[in-house]
Amino acid sequence: VQLQASGGGLVQPGGSLRLSCVASERIADIHIMGWYRQVPGKERKMIAIISNMGSKNYEPSVEGRFSISKDNAENTLYLQMNSLSPEDTAVYYCQAWNSGLVSWGQGTQVTVSS
Repeated sequence: VQLQASGGGLVQPGGSLRLSCVASERIADIHIMGWYRQVPGKERKMIAIISNMGSKNYEPSVEGRFSISKDNAENTLYLQMNSLSPEDTAVYYCQAWNSGLVSWGQGTQVTVSS
């Protein structure tokens, strides 16, 4: 599956952004989809995942501020990000995992700065 992420940008601390990830194929049956982020010099880190059954898990630093969701009809994964802080600045990637196959989107930059 090919993934196209969008929605990043520059936002002030305390602001919100919504990231989108459009898939080239039907996502309803994809086992797990998720969002990761990476800052220069550090490993890519999982921040939110959602299963095909709708169960969700979050990295502790974003829980309560970020919300992952998906629209199966639109084949789109979302990440609603609220109460953003400079520590959330990173390149954000969407991922799909299905039967051992992993696909990545191209990444979208999120910069939180005043």
